Amino acid sequence: MKTKTYAPTPTNLRRLAAALQRGALVAIPTETVYGLAAHALDVRACESIFKAKGRPTQDPLIVHVLDLAHAELLAEFNDTARKLVRQFWPGPLTLVLPKQPCVPGIVTANRHTVAIRSPAHPLTRRLLRLAGVPLAAPSANLFGYISPTSAAHVLDGLGGKIPHILDGGSCRVGVESTILDLTNPAQPRILRPGSITATQLEKSLGLKIHEGARSRRKTTANKGLIAPGLLAQHYSPRTPLEIKPNWSTLPPNVGGIFLRKPPGRITPGTYWLSQRGALTEMARQLYEVLRAADHGNHNHLWIQALPADSGGLTAAINDRLRRAAAKR
Repeated sequence: MKTKTYAPTPTNLRRLAAALQRGALVAIPTETVYGLAAHALDVRACESIFKAKGRPTQDPLIVHVLDLAHAELLAEFNDTARKLVRQFWPGPLTLVLPKQPCVPGIVTANRHTVAIRSPAHPLTRRLLRLAGVPLAAPSANLFGYISPTSAAHVLDGLGGKIPHILDGGSCRVGVESTILDLTNPAQPRILRPGSITATQLEKSLGLKIHEGARSRRKTTANKGLIAPGLLAQHYSPRTPLEIKPNWSTLPPNVGGIFLRKPPGRITPGTYWLSQRGALTEMARQLYEVLRAADHGNHNHLWIQALPADSGGLTAAINDRLRRAAAKR
């Protein structure tokens, strides 16, 4: 299969919207990472996502919609969910809610819930308007590998496996959306941290936000995970990665990834997430730097983690690092 990358012209957007309506796969930019999109109500189209990525069907997909009116056709919203939508949509907040019957089981890992969000990227929003269908879209990479934040990353991993990539430039946020379980609206629970933090959600709702998936909501014999991003090992470079608090020198054939640019002379095999330690830059650069280090011909990679009390995007960055460094 030949993979074509498209500039975001009006003609190309109409062409890609029509392709999505027909059941084709299109890699799309979002504010978080690039997603591999398909018509969310087309079972065969969604099955092709799993095939292209090599993704197990026990790992559900996030459905992307234009707004609350479209979302309520797919999920049963409660007052808590509507309040969050008014404040945080469009944006990087995914809500897990009871699904409507029209959502196929392939999208939800055969659960009675669906993960749903409204993306903020203007190109994806234009595609949603033009296509007129909801889009299931996990990250546009081979399953388990580092998420893509540019069209070039998508081509590197899925070139020859998918027909279309929409080039929307580099992703603004750089880590996947916050996923909030609202199936019990009195006890909201963050399943995956992202750029919208527990503190922000608590301030909005006036409720305690719990963190971490309940063990009973993980895979069973007949059902998969309640949401994506919950596997212990994920977002991983092919080169073994280890979280190291500090180091003075790097052993031979080890690449070192700092949180901020180290002072003094920069030695080969040294990488950094931010010039001055800004959390937003660290998140935006995380997957780009992991990919660069993974292609650096190292036997191992070391990376620093943020102190837990650093606030802001700390939980999201450290979550991705823990999963990327998990033992295979």
